[in-house]
Amino acid sequence: MAYVRDIELLLNYCNRYYDRQFYTRAKVNADVVQRFEALLKDYFNQEGLIEVGLPSVTYFASQLNLSANYLSDLLQKFTGKSTLEHIHLELVERAKSMLWGTGRSISEIAYELGFGHPSHFTKVFKAKTGKSPREYRATA
Repeated sequence: MAYVRDIELLLNYCNRYYDRQFYTRAKVNADVVQRFEALLKDYFNQEGLIEVGLPSVTYFASQLNLSANYLSDLLQKFTGKSTLEHIHLELVERAKSMLWGTGRSISEIAYELGFGHPSHFTKVFKAKTGKSPREYRATA
């Protein structure tokens, strides 16, 4: 049993060492967060999301020269949200303005945002807002 305690102690030290880098490099990490947010906005401002599709965590991590796990950990420490949550929140914000400001169908909006299937769009939208796109449009 002494070996188990030793391994647990070693793993605890590793975790503390890993977490410490987020606090000791705060300025550098804040710059990465800003660059990520700019990349996210640029991605959704480009034309042709129908062809390109939804962005992945791996895409943004490679653009920032980081691993996907490290980027998610970094964003989680600084913003309280993972990379995927940031992507989904940006999608939902864009979807809200499209639902409110246009008469396009929900399927058209889903495809325009890069979703392959409107049902996936509806699932993500409802998970983040608590309402389906149709319900949101009716109350907006």
